[in-house]
Formats: sequence, C-alpha cells, structure tokens
Amino acid sequence: MANMPNIPSIPGFLKPGNSLGNIPPRGMPPRPGGVPPPMRANSVSSPSPASGAPTPMGGSIPVPPPMSSGASTGSMGGHGAVHGTGPIKLPVDPVIEFINQYKKTLMPFIIPNIEPKLLDKGNEERLKSRIEVLVDEKLAADKAPIGRQLRVRLLTEVIDEMVGFGPLEQLLKDDSISEIMVNGAKTIYIEQKGRLTLSSVQFTDEEALRRVIDRILSPLGRRVDESTPLCDARLPDGSRVNVIIPPLALNGGTITIRKFSKSALSMEKLMSFGALSPGMSMFLKAAVHSTLNIVISGGTGSGKTTLLNALSSFIPDGERIITVEDAAELKLQQEHVIRLESRPKNIEGKGEISIRELVKNTLRMRPDRIVIGECRGGEALDMIQAMNTGHDGSMTTTHANDPRSALSRLETLVMMAGMDLPQLAIRQQISGAVHLIVQIGRLADGSRRMLNITEVQGMEGNTVLLQDIFKFEQTGTTSEGKIKGILKGCGLVPKCMDRFKAAGMHVPVEIFSSVVYINYPEGEGES
Repeated sequence: MANMPNIPSIPGFLKPGNSLGNIPPRGMPPRPGGVPPPMRANSVSSPSPASGAPTPMGGSIPVPPPMSSGASTGSMGGHGAVHGTGPIKLPVDPVIEFINQYKKTLMPFIIPNIEPKLLDKGNEERLKSRIEVLVDEKLAADKAPIGRQLRVRLLTEVIDEMVGFGPLEQLLKDDSISEIMVNGAKTIYIEQKGRLTLSSVQFTDEEALRRVIDRILSPLGRRVDESTPLCDARLPDGSRVNVIIPPLALNGGTITIRKFSKSALSMEKLMSFGALSPGMSMFLKAAVHSTLNIVISGGTGSGKTTLLNALSSFIPDGERIITVEDAAELKLQQEHVIRLESRPKNIEGKGEISIRELVKNTLRMRPDRIVIGECRGGEALDMIQAMNTGHDGSMTTTHANDPRSALSRLETLVMMAGMDLPQLAIRQQISGAVHLIVQIGRLADGSRRMLNITEVQGMEGNTVLLQDIFKFEQTGTTSEGKIKGILKGCGLVPKCMDRFKAAGMHVPVEIFSSVVYINYPEGEGES
C-alpha cells in the first residue's frame, strides 16, 4: 500500500482498516460526529421540492436552505455573472480528494491492460466489464479498505473517464445546468438558472482533461495540439463546445460547453416563459409562411439559436431546407432537411471548407429555404445576394445589441468579403434583402425576451428605414428581482401585410395594438 493516498478518517465516511458505511453525495463534505450537512445552494444535484431527494448512492439529501439576499440570480451581459456576490467557492471534499488521488495510481494500471479491440465502437459494455475487473484487481492488490458505495462511485468515475466525458458526465446529465466552463483540470464552473457557481467536480490531472478533449473532438475529425490550440465542436446531443489549450490557455486546457435543451423549445413554450406575446408569435408565423427574410439579432447567450429553431417550425412541410453552420446545432423538425457543416484546416493546414463556400454551394442545391446558423464573415454577402435573387424565406442570426446595430454589422460583414463595394450599394442590397429583424436579449434577471420585431422599410437617401412593429418596455423590478415589463404592439400596420394577404395568411390588425404584462401581480397594470 505504498502508493495508496491517505484515506480520509472522518465519521460517516471511511476509516483505515474499516469498510465504508454510507457516503454523502459528491461535493458534500460531512460534519463532525457524522451529522449529514445541508445541501449547498451551488450543488450540481437537483433535489425536488419535497423534504428530500434521492442521490446516486441511495438515501436522500435535504432541500437546500434559502439563498441569502445578497445572492441574486440574475446576470447582465455575460454568462451568469452574479450580482453582489462572486461565484461560491466550495470547501475541499475529502472523499473527492481521495478518489482523485487514488485515480492517479489506478489509471496507469488500467490503461495498459485494456485490449485495443475493446476501444472499438460497439464494445462499450465489454469495455465497462473489463474496467470493473481491473478496478477490483487494483483495490485487492492495494488492500484498500473501502466500502461498497465508495467502490461504486470510484468505478463510475473511472468508467466515465474511459468511456464518456469524465467528470463532465454528471454535469451534462443535469438538465438544470445550462453552461459548463472548465478552467483547467481543477476548476469547473457551471451556470444554473442564470447563476454562476464553482462546482466541486474536478479532473484528476491535466492528462485526464486532455483525454476528454480528444474524445469530444475525434468523432468530428478535429483535433487540438500546440500548432492548432483552439477548436469549435459539438457534443452528440448538439451542445456547443469550444476548446482552447496551452500555450494559448495559461490556466491549462479550457472547455466551454453551452448545453441545449433535450427537447426543442416551441413558440408555445417560449410564450409560457414570457419571452414573447401571442401577437408576436402570430405575426412571426405569418412572416415565415409568407417567405419573409428574417435576421435574428442578439448578444452572446441571448437565445438566438433557440429562437431560430422555434421559427423554423413554422416552415411548411414539403419545402427543401438547407442549413449551413460552423458546428451543427440546429434541430429542424421537417423531413426534407439537408445539414451542412464547415470544416477547419487539418494538421497540414489544408482541407478547410468555410461557411462562405458552403453558402455558394447551397445555391446549386435547389433550396426552397436557406438557414444559416450565424453570419460572422464574408458569407453575409452571398446570403444577401441569395435573398435578393429569389431565395426568399431565408433566416440567419448575427451578434448585435439592437436592430440598427444589426444592419451596421451586416454592412461590416459584407465588406469582409473583400469585394470593395460602395457603402450605398451595400445598404441598398441589405434593405432590399432583409424584411424583418428580430431582436432578442438576455435581461439582468437571466430571463430572455424578444425586445423588438422591426420591419426594414427600404431606403431614404443614404439611410435604411426601420420601423418597430412590436417591442418590450421594461417598467421595473419585482421584490424577487425579476424584471417587470410590457410586450406591446406599436400601433402601426406593417408594409408586409400585403405579403401576408397574398400568401393567404389572415393576421388581425388588433395584434399591432396588443399589450401583455410580464411579471405583474394579477390585476396590476392592466387598467
């Protein structure tokens, strides 16, 4: 037992020479005397509102105590920044520390004893069985005095590291977590309900982190090394992944994962969340059916891709839809969908296929609709030209803070195509191609709202004319810190109503004067 790490001698956990009784869930250090601790507000577990919730090890854990008034759940302009307090830091969990230390001796024993054929696709169950045998062999050889539950937990973590995504597995399975940020092997932050929290989960070391990075990238034919130390990718469920490693990342390997909901959010669900009003939804449905070209604008993490997925559900069945993305994230529900994904350079610096090349190729594929995940370069010119040459009903997203800024950004992106077009010509092309700009934003309380639906009404001199059709007005904050506001029509009938009538879409003019109150107490504000 020379290589054995120190076994934590803590009541209720583990004593040298004794087997283990009950082990608290991951990330929950015990209290002296064996009294189970209350669940921390930043735990990655998701207990039910009842008095307790089942844990992976059996038993139950108590409901977390209420957060202090200084721990607001909102965020502004970023990924879950917390007002008043910084991210919560956890005390060291001795069981997690023991498992991490023991894995340092366990993994070098397991890896050489795994037959290469077991690593082939389809052999996952045989691989898990072999790992279990090797773990038991190592525990027996070291005469490690651990109980059954700790063995199960150790085995689960080893299997996750060898077969899945290591310690990230439990975070990926937790639907309450929307973002995972790995800042080196020992620091993992999570975002839950708009709140940034330091997780108790860790990688054993940098080598274990690099194995998980390779496991994420290799199915996509991508890789990172010192010559190409950054990469965009996706998980099998479509979650967006960014990886950057040393020498560019000074903290060690860094992974940012933006998780997507397992079930696509429909317009009905978005309305139930207060993201938009029924009048807005009716108008957008008519706009999609009438093949208006739509640009969704918003900041990082505002929900642009989610809204694009929801809007695409209004595309009639039977149309040929082609999606173009950097990393395939869109999940369209129609049958006739062709998904294209760009490809980065290989290790020799060759083989790159850009978004712009894919957009050009799309025009030769007889599309009824072109959906571009995000315009961030010269492909904006090809998209604008496609919209102006008979490919109506196209949709895309871009990063901007308001509709006017969205037009300016499109103008800048078109210039990046290197065609040296005059500014007036670019603006005329954009004003003729784009019919609607849908602005979405993330508010200070972490909620997402549709802030503007704006019609592009042509040119007046050198200026593109914009007219708000619907907008959100913030009116205050509730005692719980939620944003109060009004989703309302601006009282003007848009020019695109003629397109709606031609497409057989009936849209009552009353929706353009409708008002919906968000987070108002019942009866307040409606007078």
